[in-house]
Amino acid sequence: MNSLDLAFTPALELAKLIRDRQISPLELTQVYLNRIQQYDSQLGSFFAIAGDMAMSDAKAKTEQLAQTSDINALPPFFGVPTAIKDLNAVAQMPLSYGISVFRDNVANYDDTVVTRIKKAGFIVLGKTATSQLGSFPYTEPPGFPPTRNPWHRDYVAGGSSGGAAAAVAAGLCPIAQGSDGGGSIRIPAACCGLVGIKPSRGRISNAPVGDFQSGISTHGPLGRTVADAAALLDVMAGYVTGDPYWLVSPEISFLEATRQSSIPLKIAFSTQIYPFPEPEIVIKEAVYKTAKLLAEMGHEVEPDCPDFQELINPFKQIWQAGILAAGVPLKVLSPINQWLGEQAKMTGKYLQAVHQMQIISRQIVAFFDRFDLLVLPVYLQQPIKVGEWANLSPEEVVENIIKWIAPCPPCNASGLPGITLSMGQDEKGLPVGVQLIGKPADELTLIRVAAQLEQMTDRLSFKMNQL
Repeated sequence: MNSLDLAFTPALELAKLIRDRQISPLELTQVYLNRIQQYDSQLGSFFAIAGDMAMSDAKAKTEQLAQTSDINALPPFFGVPTAIKDLNAVAQMPLSYGISVFRDNVANYDDTVVTRIKKAGFIVLGKTATSQLGSFPYTEPPGFPPTRNPWHRDYVAGGSSGGAAAAVAAGLCPIAQGSDGGGSIRIPAACCGLVGIKPSRGRISNAPVGDFQSGISTHGPLGRTVADAAALLDVMAGYVTGDPYWLVSPEISFLEATRQSSIPLKIAFSTQIYPFPEPEIVIKEAVYKTAKLLAEMGHEVEPDCPDFQELINPFKQIWQAGILAAGVPLKVLSPINQWLGEQAKMTGKYLQAVHQMQIISRQIVAFFDRFDLLVLPVYLQQPIKVGEWANLSPEEVVENIIKWIAPCPPCNASGLPGITLSMGQDEKGLPVGVQLIGKPADELTLIRVAAQLEQMTDRLSFKMNQL
């Protein structure tokens, strides 16, 4: 297999190639580092590249592989490269949070999710780009190059896990970790034609840090296939002593769920997120296509949707408060983040917003007493151009963001699991995504159905050899 084909091979297949000794961790790591060197300057997908550390780890794993007689004793992703979003600490690597004055800040510990990723055998290539403090659904933090969409570089790759999505889509790494506090996994996955899973609240620990936004944010995987994303979710999931939220582990692995057929389910779908206008035609068509495929699979499908409109203001308050909760001086932040922080200086308003969010979330979760899944758009318009909102006032940008990503925050507010799948391309060649939302703590059903949908659709194939 040539280096181009290797770069776009799913992570689980790469793990098997390593176990079968058809390629070494060292050779595979070099493939991705070469591609990063060749293409990342055009995409802005990485904030920091840890080439020497990755090569050192790859050499050690290659030697370990040569000395191993029991291949089954190796961890599941032994020798497979990956990348970590730059909101998370990786020991001896920069940790900037997308803030340019912190670009030389180096972490001296691993977040628990990183520890689990390393324990699974992954080799960390570096830190992927994020919007400043993970605040925005596009990745253009001041002082860093903007992250561009590999499918069309004039457009954004989404955010805040935009760097992770761009890197996987462009074949700069096979799979990546992200996080989602209002769509920050699902949006870039949709922008870049990937699978992105926003897990249930409590599925993945935020240790060693605590929760400062009332449980709206979680780690999650971005991959080429449902199976890859499910397997990385298996790696990241699990309780750590002291977590404020936790879930019982499922009866089978998430990866195993991709190999199972789903029983007939009752599924709702909608293209309308009140009080916002209907999405672009190509997005509506993707939702209708998904609903049709689900009906052909034997599910009972009907139009319906919870009422999300009362959630808008409380979620906005909590989003703003996250800027202050980060503990970063407002003066070092972008004008938009400074404005958001100034709006959130009254603690009472935050507590009122949490109270309102929890009430509305109960109503959203109650919707799933009648339905097993809900199919929605990921966003209400296709990806914006890089820099499209750069000259707007903070108030205008925030209103544009709310109107763009309206289908995503209800998942975060309610703690429900969601998954993004690609359902085709628009006339500009950009992927078009939809999201499926599941019952509380029921990623298994979500993943079963997503895997079946994947089998019924033509998975987008993009191999970036020449930009």
